[in-house]
This record gives sequence, C-alpha cells and structure tokens, in this order.
Amino acid sequence: MLTKSSAYRSREAIEGVGRGGPRAHIKNLGVLREEMQKPFIAIVNTFNEMHPGHFHLNDLVGHIRDGVYAAGGVPFVFGTISVCDAFAQANTGMCYSLPSREVAADSIEVMIEAHRYDGLVLVGGCDKTVPSLLMAAARLDLPAIVVTGGPMLPGRYRGEEMPTFCMREAEGKVDRGLMTERELEEMEDCLSPVAGSCAMMGTANTMSVVAEALGMTLPGCATAHAVEGKKRRIAKTSGYRIVELVNKGIKPSSILTAAAFTNAIKVAMAVGGSTNCLLHIPAIASEANINIGPEDFEKISKATPYLAKIQPSGKHTLKDLEDAGGVPAVMKELGGLIDRDQLTVCGLTVSEITADATNKNPDVIRPVANAYSMQGSLAILHGNLAPDGAVVKQTAVKAEMLVHQGPARVFDSEAAAVDAMKQGTIAHGDVIVIRYEGPKGGPGMREMLTATAYLAGLGLDDVALITDGRFSGASRGPTIGHISPEAAEGGPLGLVQEGDLIAIDIPSRSIELLVTAEELTQRRQKWRKPAPKITKGYLVRYVQEVGSVSKGAVLGRTQGQIGDNC
Repeated sequence: MLTKSSAYRSREAIEGVGRGGPRAHIKNLGVLREEMQKPFIAIVNTFNEMHPGHFHLNDLVGHIRDGVYAAGGVPFVFGTISVCDAFAQANTGMCYSLPSREVAADSIEVMIEAHRYDGLVLVGGCDKTVPSLLMAAARLDLPAIVVTGGPMLPGRYRGEEMPTFCMREAEGKVDRGLMTERELEEMEDCLSPVAGSCAMMGTANTMSVVAEALGMTLPGCATAHAVEGKKRRIAKTSGYRIVELVNKGIKPSSILTAAAFTNAIKVAMAVGGSTNCLLHIPAIASEANINIGPEDFEKISKATPYLAKIQPSGKHTLKDLEDAGGVPAVMKELGGLIDRDQLTVCGLTVSEITADATNKNPDVIRPVANAYSMQGSLAILHGNLAPDGAVVKQTAVKAEMLVHQGPARVFDSEAAAVDAMKQGTIAHGDVIVIRYEGPKGGPGMREMLTATAYLAGLGLDDVALITDGRFSGASRGPTIGHISPEAAEGGPLGLVQEGDLIAIDIPSRSIELLVTAEELTQRRQKWRKPAPKITKGYLVRYVQEVGSVSKGAVLGRTQGQIGDNC
C-alpha cells in the first residue's frame, strides 16, 4: 500500500488506505504499482480532424509520451477544443472563435485540478489555441511546457509560393473577371498542402513566436514546421523536460515575468506580428497578475525595429524565417533591447540560448542597422472615435495611405459591407465603418478577413476600413480594428453616419470623426443599444462577462493563481 511520503501532488488522489478505488482505476489503465511513485504528467491534446493545424497532433503527442516515459514520468493524455477560423469566417461560427479561448483554458483548469496532475505539456497550434494553453499554464502555475504544432509549408500555385489567405483575395479577382472559377479551384488544390498552421505570420504563428519568446517552449519550436523531424524531436524533448521541471519545482511564475512579456512583445513587433497580439498577450499576462494594455504595445512597438517581413506583409515565408535561425536569431539581432536574464523552460536563460544562435540569412532577418523601419508592426491610435484606443498593423500599410481622409460608408455587420463591395458601391477613398462586431456586439469580436481580403481582390487599396471587430493576421492595408469602447457599449463608432468625414493619421497615432462635439452629443441622446444577435447558449453568458478589448477581452474573474485549498 502506498504511504503518504511523496512530494508529488498526484499522491493526493492515490495514496492511503482510502484511495484503493483510484488505484484500481489507474492499474486498469496499465499503470504498474512501481510507476505510482512517479510524477503524473498531463498531455493536453487539442487534436481534431477539422483542420490541418491540429490533425497531426496525435503524432506529436506520441513523441511527447515517449519523452515523459524516458524521463521517469507517467503520461496521461486528454483533449480540449480548438476552433479553426477558416471555417468560421463570414458566418455565425466566427462569433464562437474568440470565446473558444476561454472555454479551452477553463477546461484545462478543470481537468488538471480535478485529477491532481503534477505537470503538464500543452499541445496546439492555431489562433485561439496557443493563447488558451498559455493562459491555462499561467493560471494553474504548475510545471508546464508548451509544444506548438508548427506552420505548414507554403503552397505553390503556378510556381509562386502562397499562403492560404490568398484564396480570399482570389475570390475578389473572380468577381472582377481577372480570374476564372477553374483557376480558383486549381489554387484551392495547392494552397493547403500539408499539416500545420497557415503558412504566414498570422495570429497562429505570431502566438507561437510569442510562446517561444516568453520562454514557454523549447528553442526553435515556433518555426519548426509541422512536417519536419525537428518538430518531432522537440516534442520528445519537451516530454523529457517536463519531468525535470516537476522534479526541480520550476513553475510558469518563474518564467512569465513582466520582462518576459516585454521580450515577447518586442519579438512579435520585430517580425510583423498580428494585431491579435493586443487581445491575447494581455489575457495571458492577466493570468500571471501582470497588467498589459494598448499603451504598453505602443511604447514597445515604437522602440522596436522591424527586422523580418514575413507574408502577408512581405515576400518571405515562415520557412525562410526558420532557415534563417527562427526566434533565437531574431532575439540575437535585437541585442540589448532584449532582457537576456530571463529563464526558459529548457533550463537556459535567453542569454545562453542566443549565444548559440546564428542569423543565417540577413536578408530574411535584417540586422538592426538595416531594419525595414525603426518601429515595430503595430501602432495604437486614439481620437474621438477611439477614446480607449484602436490598433493597426502599420508595417502593412502603403506609404500613401498612412494619412487618409474620406467619407464614411457605414455598415452594422461585415456581411452588409461585403454585399456593398460586391454591388460595386464602394468608391476609391472611402472609409468603410463596420460596427457592432466587438466582444459584446458581435458577439465574440469576429474577424473581418472576408471584408479586407475582398477589398484587396477588388483592387481597392486606397479604401480604409475601421471596426470594433478584429482582423486576421492575414489582413493588410489601412485596416484599423479593436476600436474601443465598442459600439454596442455606447462607443462613438455607433454615432457615425453615412458620409461623415473620418481622418486617419497613423504617424500621429490619431483617428478622428470630423463632426462637432455638439452634434455628437445630440446623436448620443438618440442612440439606442441594439438587440442581441444571439439569445441562447454560451454566448449569452459570454456577453454578460466579457471585458473591454483594450484589456484583452477576458471574462470577469478574480486574478491570481489557483490554490491547493478549496
């Protein structure tokens, strides 16, 4: 009979005279008596068969299990959800995409706490999945390591390497008669060639980069492609390493420091990271009791050089970034801008990791002296349209659109805006306003990828788009999102009328509705909160609890790690 002598918390579930039932269950699973003295390691598997970012994860989990066994632990696999934004685009499914982040994080907490695991390896690769894994790790504050699934290789269409976002732009070309439906189908057959997250610096790969820069993955994990042997080796080593983390008592709270989050934001800005960083990094940080807001992004981005121009912002692919040296090489090029004393899950400091890093292609990862610009990818705008801020990927805006003024074309949903584009009623120089798409109004803060990609496909690159919704990492051009407060909460975006002039000045960080304060006061008195779009299920609760996008759109809760006493 097992005695209560072990330091492992899993012993709470199986030790002592009164725990014979759980021990019988464990033995039924094939666990040997002598293995009950070893640490119990949870492997959180977000595998599903609905999208390429996750359908290969069972293979990686197998290698993680091997690593756990080799290091003297006992692995137990359980699953949680992962939503693919590609399937949710331009339909009600997108209302559930961002809210899925909270469901996944909560479900991991429930399983880990209920079964008293000693440590966990979290495996996933898509937009909301990687943030949810990091949120859970920070909240639980048990030894943890993340294994991101890796990018897919870029597709090749008629000799040109392309990521999947090109499909949306191609649809606009079909409508213009610049491409046939047969050519569109031919492109479909090429642009998602293998397993992995979409081959671009969209949100999925941005957050994988963030996970590595935070120190929560092994070095090289973010850009090791899904189909590469390197990814399988990283998976196995991660399984081995988690047992060491448990035995040494190294927890996320030792890694997820304020300096680590600053490092991660700098790396994301240096590689042209997605605007969705502004949603996910503050949410992860809040689980570690660290406050990060839009002004932190503005300050950090303004002081961070832009070193790697990865699709969709540039010509280089994620495979180019991997071959050039990946995240460690980017951090090395950033030099003194990075806090190198930060600990990582591999047991090394950032300084020790970057000491061995080499920039193998300065054309892909530019040295600071040859940076594309001395500012990073994101800019935070303020003005009477966005008192609490809005975000734009400034590195993806052509020079002539950095300052723009035009008449508002107002739509209360993305679908209505896309219909107007299809009907040819959007003119050069317009400013498209899509509102009631925020966390509460959407609900769920839908992506506007269909609208932005359609604009590109129509060749309307001199049309700006502003929204209280958000954008995919694939978006380009003068697309300004996260306008806060959102229209459904009485934000000024709800007061814009057709034809109002809107002035955008990205270098000056301003976005203004050119209407007098007196007129806005009169409009506010007439404004009425719109009826909810969804009236049952999870999203009703989500709308009641979700906070402002300026604070990461997290659900209302008391911050702090989970204790051991109920």
